[in-house]
Amino acid sequence: MSYDEILYEVADPVATITLNRPDSLNAFTPHMGNELRHAVGEAERDRRVVGIVITGAGRGFCAGADMKVLQGIFDGDERGSAAQELASADAEAGDPSWGDDLRGTYTYLLSVQKPIIAAINGAIAGMAVPIALACDLRFMARDAVFTLAFSQRGLIAEWGVSWLLPRLVGPAVALDLLFSSRKIDGAECERLGLVNRAVDGDVVAEARDYVADLAAHCSPASLAVMKRQVYQQLHRGLGPAEKEAQQLMTESFGRPDFAEGVRSFLEKRPPRFERLPG
Repeated sequence: MSYDEILYEVADPVATITLNRPDSLNAFTPHMGNELRHAVGEAERDRRVVGIVITGAGRGFCAGADMKVLQGIFDGDERGSAAQELASADAEAGDPSWGDDLRGTYTYLLSVQKPIIAAINGAIAGMAVPIALACDLRFMARDAVFTLAFSQRGLIAEWGVSWLLPRLVGPAVALDLLFSSRKIDGAECERLGLVNRAVDGDVVAEARDYVADLAAHCSPASLAVMKRQVYQQLHRGLGPAEKEAQQLMTESFGRPDFAEGVRSFLEKRPPRFERLPG
């Protein structure tokens, strides 16, 4: 598949999606959003792919929305139409059975059955933030710069940030970052719990190595079930979550991955798990 504003490549077991407008620090457009959604769907259906890495070309991850799009909204010519285009298409990726809460314009990433890592190689701002927060893990270059920027543009916490961000860093830290739009580097993002790792060196290679390790040692079916458990149960109490876990555990006893996991441990060898079906 050929894309205009992203790059897509698969090297078993990793699919890498690169936002590819480096001259504008990969400023986000509605077209890029649609291409991203399509590529994520391709990766989800590809049996070779165990995990997905999303990154940016050149010096930045994504500087936020393209200012030309914002200017069009300000001028009134595109007021409403840009936001409508961004939210127009139903997600082509993810599992609808996971529920509508996980099927938003960018939060559909939460319903994709495979792990998704945001490899934040450089500056990340504005609407790129909710996309990164909807990924399962975030690896960030130590010297990369993060800012929300919404308050400085007369905007609000877009695309689910007000729900996602406090669950990572707590409400007080979330409000500080939202109120001030201050710039913080990867090291501080790691201290706050906003990213999983602050990386010295090649952040994309680090993310790919993580997926390769999952592919070598972990059951893709188990990863999919656990991802759904975590996100669906954010809305539930402990009791229902524990009861559902009992049911899912019983189901896992009947899958080939359970037998292979036990057998490989007893035989002191790496497990050989089947990939998810396309």
